[in-house]
Amino acid sequence: AAHLAGEALSRAVAAVDLVVDATDNFIARLAVNRACIAAGKPLVSGAAIGSEGQVTVFDTAAGSPCYRCLYPEGSSDPPLSCSENGVLAPIVGIIGSLQALEAVKYLSGFGEGLAGRMLLVDGRTLDVRQLRLSRNPECPDCKKPADA
Repeated sequence: AAHLAGEALSRAVAAVDLVVDATDNFIARLAVNRACIAAGKPLVSGAAIGSEGQVTVFDTAAGSPCYRCLYPEGSSDPPLSCSENGVLAPIVGIIGSLQALEAVKYLSGFGEGLAGRMLLVDGRTLDVRQLRLSRNPECPDCKKPADA
């Protein structure tokens, strides 16, 4: 297996219809986010820390926010990584299954996808809730020239 970065990452993203992000760190997520924006590809994002997980679809070509809109670089609370903080294994399976479902829905046109919304899952209580996500008009990654 090889690590994708730079031009290799851009080529790989451009060659597919949709990207499913299963990375576990902020730097990798930002790189995948930028490559998806540049190629106009949707990004199915999932994350899990401890007993909690989240899933969303970033589809900036369709007007939804991007990963960096949600987690700006230099924010006072950078996202945690599961390698540093641990994760309850079944949560990873739940989030991965939800990411697969979002990918199938997007690619097939079935149902309503999570673009512009984030699904949050709490493994302790099995509470599931959704948050609406807004695009940051000042986001340096997805800001449109007309937004400037």
